[in-house]
Amino acid sequence: MGLRPEGGSVPDAPGSYQFLDADGRIIYVGKAKSLRSRLNSYFGDPAGLHPRTAQMVASAASVEWIEVSTEVEALMLEYSLIQRHQPRFNVRLRDDKSYPFLAVTLLDEWPRAMVMRGRRKRGNRYFGPYGHAYAIRETLDLLLRTFPIRTCSDNKLATHQRLGRPCLLYHIEQCAGPCVGEIGRDEYDRLVRELVRFLEGDTDAIVNDLEQRMADASTELEFELAARLRDRLASVRRAIEKQQLAGTRNEDFDVIGISDDELEAAVQLFFVRKGRVMGQRGFVVDKVEALDGPQLVSRVLSGLYHEENPLGWPKIVLVPELPFEPGLYEQWLSRQRGSRVTLRVPQRGDKRALMDTARHNARESLARHRLRRGSDHNSRARALNELAEHLQLSRPPLRIECYDMSHLQGTNYVGSMVVLEDGLPRRSEYRHFRVRNVAGNDDYAAMDEVLRRRLRNYLAERDLPASEQGRFAYPPQLLVVDGGKGQLGVATAVLDELGLREQIPVCALAKQFEEVFVPGRSEALRIPRQSEALYLLQRVRDESHRFAVSYHRRLRSKAMKRGVLDGITGLGDKRRARLVREFGSVGAVKSASLDDLRALSWLPDAVAEAVYAAVHPAEVLTGS
Repeated sequence: MGLRPEGGSVPDAPGSYQFLDADGRIIYVGKAKSLRSRLNSYFGDPAGLHPRTAQMVASAASVEWIEVSTEVEALMLEYSLIQRHQPRFNVRLRDDKSYPFLAVTLLDEWPRAMVMRGRRKRGNRYFGPYGHAYAIRETLDLLLRTFPIRTCSDNKLATHQRLGRPCLLYHIEQCAGPCVGEIGRDEYDRLVRELVRFLEGDTDAIVNDLEQRMADASTELEFELAARLRDRLASVRRAIEKQQLAGTRNEDFDVIGISDDELEAAVQLFFVRKGRVMGQRGFVVDKVEALDGPQLVSRVLSGLYHEENPLGWPKIVLVPELPFEPGLYEQWLSRQRGSRVTLRVPQRGDKRALMDTARHNARESLARHRLRRGSDHNSRARALNELAEHLQLSRPPLRIECYDMSHLQGTNYVGSMVVLEDGLPRRSEYRHFRVRNVAGNDDYAAMDEVLRRRLRNYLAERDLPASEQGRFAYPPQLLVVDGGKGQLGVATAVLDELGLREQIPVCALAKQFEEVFVPGRSEALRIPRQSEALYLLQRVRDESHRFAVSYHRRLRSKAMKRGVLDGITGLGDKRRARLVREFGSVGAVKSASLDDLRALSWLPDAVAEAVYAAVHPAEVLTGS
């Protein structure tokens, strides 16, 4: 077969290998202790391969490989390539929801405690993730009675500093009042350190300290202080009770529970630090490659431990069964942690009970996932098959790209490209285009420019090695334009000129009557109004329109903001951003009085007067 490398050309060394389809797109990434032995295993009798593996090999047009020095380097390279290219035949781990963290913002002048999701900043401390936001908010509410650091936003802190009055949280003893100088820097920093120690699991020292301080206050007849310390101690103990005990006080380990079927698996991960469950996280795995139990555990470990958890690396990882090549994964995890990490299968006691809990949670998660996706998965498959039938495509279009234009009277012209893969939005592949060469209102010229830029980038990248390909290396299996015959004519002309007409099918969807037009046919296609195929086209068209309009509005808003505060002497980018942040919006800056502007300690009076003059051009300043 043409796909099989020539004998002797594959090295007998560790490395990562990549199967590519006819378009040069990576469809599978693997690793091997011996590239030669592993690749030879794919090219025997196809009847001996698992059906999914056989399908992958049949879909491939070529195979490449990258040689490295060790198996651990091969494992890390494999993960890196999977993350970059998202091959369709590799297992994918997806968070089944966005989990909240408890953050302590050590980077701030006065650190705050907050419940947050999303991107984390290096230098702050994060604890979690937690299964439910309400649970950590209840715990934080208890802890603030003992460690009353601020929870307010930076804007609110600045407002109360300016007013010289504390907020309600100070009056109910859930904030020490740093905004009005009610607490010194050293004492505030001590509260922050104690809160971090508690969240790290060092609860005994905190409890002992509070007990000693309460006893000392009582001995010195300071009964009000003793009563406050008693209440704080009770709050700390209630917070400790909310943390599930899972081992001895000095144990740090993770527990991985898995429940799976032929197509998918659910994973639940518990983080245990100093003997208590300090966080929880869940994933769903698409088993798009053939995996037995140990191989599934291997893939789960690969996906979970490339990004360090805020709680730190565990000494032990408890798994339902040992992975394929357990020594390799222990070596890799030990390198990540900087000291030895072991993998174990718990057999009895508290750890076995916690593993059973994690497995139960995974079974419940998989059942919920099946209910959510059962009918949806079937409808997507029907939609793609119906679309291929109506458009007379040789295969269902697994990658669909849709384009739309947006402008306001010919200004801020933008284009959008949205992508569906396997019928689902692939938001990481969405792209915006700022139209450069179109003067005035001309949607056809704008569409021409956007399509040329996208497809020329594809032509420039398609013949590069896979490791050098960029964001436009893969062609759509169906190109959809928002509009009617005119937009379709533009797209067809661009494909003809670039020699891609035979490779990339195209259609247009007109919004007025939801008519679908294809090249070479004067009348619209008759796709049933209630069909899954038409619904899929409508969804991708509406998404491209939303994406284009939202980008256009963002550019227009940015331009309007620039117009009001731009060019003011002494008001640079940082001061302008801080000014808007302090007042909350550009409109609030325009409504501010001269005294309000002068009251900003960081803004010189001359600049305050220049800002006021710029936003009130009809008024004449008379000075202070």
